[in-house]
Formats: sequence, C-alpha cells, structure tokens
Amino acid sequence: MGKWSLGIGAGLLVVSVLCVVLDLVPVGVIAGILGLVAVGMAGYDAVYEWLHRAELRRRGARAAARAAREREAREGR
Repeated sequence: MGKWSLGIGAGLLVVSVLCVVLDLVPVGVIAGILGLVAVGMAGYDAVYEWLHRAELRRRGARAAARAAREREAREGR
C-alpha cells in the first residue's frame, strides 16, 4: 500500500504545482493537500514495516540465544 500511496501522492503534488502555475489555485490546493496525505500515508507505512522487521529480527536473536543457552545446559551435564 505504501508504494501506491507514494506514487499517487507524488503525482498529486505534481498536478498541484501545475494547477497553481495555470492559475487554478483552488484545484491546486485540494490536489496538494491530498498529495501530502498520500505521501504521509506512504511514510507511515514505511516506518511501520521497518519496525515490524526490526521486531522480527529481535525475536529471532532472542530465540537463537535461548536455544544456545539450552544447548549449553544440556551439554554441560
């Protein structure tokens, strides 16, 4: 969803600039606001996915450390 939002947001921002250049200010403002909302959604999605991946890496590291401790405890007996 983030990629779509980024593409749509960037397109709307370009449309906004073109509308302001052509003296269609109300349309430019609306397109600009919608473009900023779409880019914001894309940014939120990117951060959310990044944090999710970081959490998965942390879980994997904890599981690996736990398995290593258990293996050492079994071998030490």
